[in-house]
Amino acid sequence: MARKPALSTDKLKDLGADKLAQLVLEEAERNAGFRRQVKAALAGKSGPEAIAKLIDRRLSGLARAKSFIEWDKARAFADDLRSLTDTITSELGPGAPALAIDRLLRFIATHEQVFERVDDSSGRVQDVYYQAIHATGDLAASLPVPAADALPEKIMTALGESTHGYLVDVTEAVAPQLPQDSLARWDGDLKEVIAERQTEEAARTSDGWFYSMTSQWAGMRQILASARGDIDLLIALELKKKPHMQDTLGIATQLLEAGRNTEALDWVCKPGRRTFGEADDGLAPERVSLEARILDATGDRSAAQALRWRCFEARLSADILRDYLKQLPDFEDIEAEDRAHAFALEKSEPEAALQFFLDWPRLDLAAKLIATHPHRWDGGDWHVLPKVAGLLEHDHPLAATILYRALLDNVLDRARSKAYGHGAKYLGKLSLLAGEADPIRPGGMVDHATYLAKLKTAHPRKSGFWARVGDGEPKAQQASGARRPVWIKGDG
Repeated sequence: MARKPALSTDKLKDLGADKLAQLVLEEAERNAGFRRQVKAALAGKSGPEAIAKLIDRRLSGLARAKSFIEWDKARAFADDLRSLTDTITSELGPGAPALAIDRLLRFIATHEQVFERVDDSSGRVQDVYYQAIHATGDLAASLPVPAADALPEKIMTALGESTHGYLVDVTEAVAPQLPQDSLARWDGDLKEVIAERQTEEAARTSDGWFYSMTSQWAGMRQILASARGDIDLLIALELKKKPHMQDTLGIATQLLEAGRNTEALDWVCKPGRRTFGEADDGLAPERVSLEARILDATGDRSAAQALRWRCFEARLSADILRDYLKQLPDFEDIEAEDRAHAFALEKSEPEAALQFFLDWPRLDLAAKLIATHPHRWDGGDWHVLPKVAGLLEHDHPLAATILYRALLDNVLDRARSKAYGHGAKYLGKLSLLAGEADPIRPGGMVDHATYLAKLKTAHPRKSGFWARVGDGEPKAQQASGARRPVWIKGDG
């Protein structure tokens, strides 16, 4: 049964106003962000204008600030920014959405200056700005028509020359909430400003590189075209991009949703932008999934299924195989699934096949694959193999043993002293697994005692490792008469 929360609104009300006021005052003295929220709530008693005035002072201070935020103060700085946006959305937003949006845009416009003052490698500060962008879109839905009609001009005034990219994000957030007439006027204004800027840039005499806002503005026009349902304009703008920059899959998806299947098939087959490092063989699972859906829509189901199977053989994509099986009649899917599993076991790269069996999931086949290729696994894959071994150790001790040995061998062979703690843990796992893995090991695989003796012979001088494991015997206690080892909590 789920535990009831220790605190609730009703329970807090039972404390009485005096006690609650004292608690709020004490916390406000300790917490600057909370203190500001309390002041905003008190200002709200005088109406939205009083809250807006309080927020404006904080925004002005943020815009004037120049000092660099040290790393140990970055979290508190992000929390302070979040307190500011929370005040705008929760205290000002419900009663005066137009005023709240004005303040959110002022806040978002500070992003370039703020990012110059803080190391945001954690992404905390950026998250606050995205929170403000989403809040702007939510509040735009509650604007009366005149205020919504004025919003595009406000956005362009606040962010129209921002090179960071938040201008496009704000446009994407608010466009679905605006009237069609407002979207059309905004698109017309963007079209004009793009033409003017391109004329200015063409007249430049400098040969040096410079950033042009026209790419962002063109992207905004596409967002507006989507919001207006104008696919033809969306396509016309996409065709202006260089071929390797075109979002062919995005256009194909919209055409498919509009029932324009022939055009969708043309676009999905066009070369366009790809994920970095993706093979250019036309069998990327995302592209294949979309093309197969289009082929299904055109009635060519056999071609769609042949494409899905070809992609599965090339990429071992679990998602593609699921799509393939869904299109088969009952019972035929079982035979096809068995055929796919046999292919993965016998004809594919073991590393890719292992990932497929984990994704499916079929841990029994993953274990069979590992045991079939015992020397294939690279213990340097420390970010993957320990998790896999942990999944297998209870029901498939032999496969887990193979992986833990590969991991431990890599630690010791490379003398990775910083990983000796992990190596000791792997050896402990191996000792626990030995009772079940040794009897079923293949002929070319030594038992645990022999493996441990070889480790001591090959690595006698690695005292930092051996000090962590003592004599190499397991330290975890094993329950008497238990068929399986007892796994100590925290041993994974």
